[in-house]
Amino acid sequence: MDIGDIKLYVDDRPDDGVFRVHRKLFSDAELHELEHKYIFERTWCFLGLDTQMPRPNDFITGYIGRTSVIVARDAKGGLGAFLNACRHKGALVCRTESGNAKYLVCGYHGWAYNTAGKNVNIKDRDAGCYGESFDADSHDLIPLPRFESYKGLLFGSLCADVPPLHEFLGEITALLDLAMDQGPQGMEFIPGRITYTYDANWKLQMDNGNDYYHLTSTHPSLMAVVERREQARAGNVEARQFDWSKRFTQQGGMFTFSNGHTSTWLNQGQPENRPIFATLGEAKQRVGHTRAEWMLKLRNLTIFPNMQIADSTSLLIRTFRPLAVDKTEMRVWCLAPIGEAPEVRAWRLRQFEDFFNVSGMATPDDTTLYEDAQVGFQAQGLEWLQGYQRGTTAVVPGPNASAAELGMHPVASVQGPYDMQNETCFHAPYREWARLMQAGATGRKPYGHKA
Repeated sequence: MDIGDIKLYVDDRPDDGVFRVHRKLFSDAELHELEHKYIFERTWCFLGLDTQMPRPNDFITGYIGRTSVIVARDAKGGLGAFLNACRHKGALVCRTESGNAKYLVCGYHGWAYNTAGKNVNIKDRDAGCYGESFDADSHDLIPLPRFESYKGLLFGSLCADVPPLHEFLGEITALLDLAMDQGPQGMEFIPGRITYTYDANWKLQMDNGNDYYHLTSTHPSLMAVVERREQARAGNVEARQFDWSKRFTQQGGMFTFSNGHTSTWLNQGQPENRPIFATLGEAKQRVGHTRAEWMLKLRNLTIFPNMQIADSTSLLIRTFRPLAVDKTEMRVWCLAPIGEAPEVRAWRLRQFEDFFNVSGMATPDDTTLYEDAQVGFQAQGLEWLQGYQRGTTAVVPGPNASAAELGMHPVASVQGPYDMQNETCFHAPYREWARLMQAGATGRKPYGHKA
């Protein structure tokens, strides 16, 4: 498929105050195939946390698009990332999500590798009558072309021609730090995770993770339960959430960044309901008053293309992986400070389960609406989607006063009352989508330079 003029899919005319996205971005199977080729296979993707592998020979597995990946800590303590594909016939070497093993052995023909990716055994090699060309080849696992970390967040790329990770993340690191610096000993995933699928396009989750506008129409039952808890003083401390009936008195905003990253934030009217509140004094001493106060705000981040940190109800990391144009896999982990007090850990986990579990009060609402949208995208009379323009006249180029508090220089900023329910936070991801798709279609490098 020749995608031709990208303006057929993203109508971006800032001088005219126009930003529209075509329904085909969510429903066209050929575009979906090109997304794998030109986006997921040509940029950085989140793989996990270094604290998931504390011991030598620990490993985790994950995906970059359709490519299965192993991340392992070798016997000497170093981290590496490899394609999860045996060099013999390409079968998966690791079938499990995590584990500890001195040797990783392919179940098909028994080829074995150590956690540094080195081939340590070819079954019955001496009797195999292999030729010289076979002996001359490397039989080791294939390392990812790029693998780096930031504050314990591990990222990999299938393309060598990407910028260094710190450059790719850029100014949004100031907000990443607000999540990753919450514990003096670092951050970890609470054991366990949520994995589920929904029958709709991956970009619906990319949008929804920063969408305040849907709350009152998608989650009225959630808000009603929270309000009843407040009025009844039910004592359900562990699951207490922000009282959304007070939302219209709160100031909030958004920042957009280069490389498709975006964020939204909202002042917290009930800071005592946040798990970080229990250790706020320690945090202020360690990271400073301003940054600690920002940790109390509700903040959602999207790291393009498919990783989000939500610190609104509890604190989580999620990834969303396209399986088909109309099917997406979600993985969600609850993120917490290492060594936090048991009562705070329980509080954090109950909030996470209350809101984000597949059996919680928010996730089923969202996934149902994604699937409704996917059905609606088939309507031939529907072309341009208009859900990307709230807040257009409030956009300030560069940093505003709130960004300056964190020493941050975003591409654009918005600030105002909650009921603005800004949608310009979606512009950065779709501009990056358009840029990478156009670069791929015209044969250009994804980032325009040799990394």
